[in-house]
Amino acid sequence: MSHAKPFFIVSSGRSGTAMLHKALSAVSGVEMHHEYMVQIVQPLAVKHYLGLADRKITARLIAETYGAAVRYSRGTHWGDSSNKLSWLIPELAAAFPDARFVHLVRDGRKVASSYFHKLADECYDDRSTAILQAYYDAPKLHAVPPPEKKYWWPLPRHGTGDAEIFRNFNQFQRIAWHWAEVNRVALAELAQIPAERTMFVRLEELRAAPSEVRALYDFLGFSWHDQAHGVFVRPHNVNRPEDRLLDPVQRAQFDAIAGDMLARLGYAERPEYAVNY
Repeated sequence: MSHAKPFFIVSSGRSGTAMLHKALSAVSGVEMHHEYMVQIVQPLAVKHYLGLADRKITARLIAETYGAAVRYSRGTHWGDSSNKLSWLIPELAAAFPDARFVHLVRDGRKVASSYFHKLADECYDDRSTAILQAYYDAPKLHAVPPPEKKYWWPLPRHGTGDAEIFRNFNQFQRIAWHWAEVNRVALAELAQIPAERTMFVRLEELRAAPSEVRALYDFLGFSWHDQAHGVFVRPHNVNRPEDRLLDPVQRAQFDAIAGDMLARLGYAERPEYAVNY
């Protein structure tokens, strides 16, 4: 039976999770995934965040998916790189007491632009968001949405300060809220885990400095080779190779919703950059 060591890359998405999947898949002995079992895990993560799935249900599904995958892996390490995991950190940490967690972040302005321009109706479109909101508001009156990704993006929880204003947000504003909230949750939950099991890293620094990539490999217990940094230099998981800076309206909306998190993660004083494909 396998004794694979599990590790999880948590993020907001559009932050290099596919890049890490490609890079770490090339490491000998590593079984690496990107958004493993997404049609199970994404609905579970959102239901758990919204209180629609209790801890017992969440623990059972984690055991049936991640637990089984790690148990039967032939690798020395088993990893998943996925924004869905960010909502399940305490449950994953409890299920895998030796697991390591990497919190991968990217400038939220680039994340929001990427989601908005490249995923289109797959992320926080009006119709899918309204369907999930109706189900969350009255789950006994509305059928559960199907497990397609477009239906399962978190909403503000009832009773929180942004629960009502969110209902009037447009798609871009909902994406900005998601970036701020998913990182808030990840920071809070990872702070409860022993520091030796967690690592914080910015995508921009992985691309710029081989030393940052080497530190990541060391943290995960992987052998380093000088060619490892090369895969981090160019973007991956790009279905449309284009980059757009936020327009003035979007910048104002992003700052109002996510400006505090931008500062907290160390990006507020950095100019928004363009990506070269």
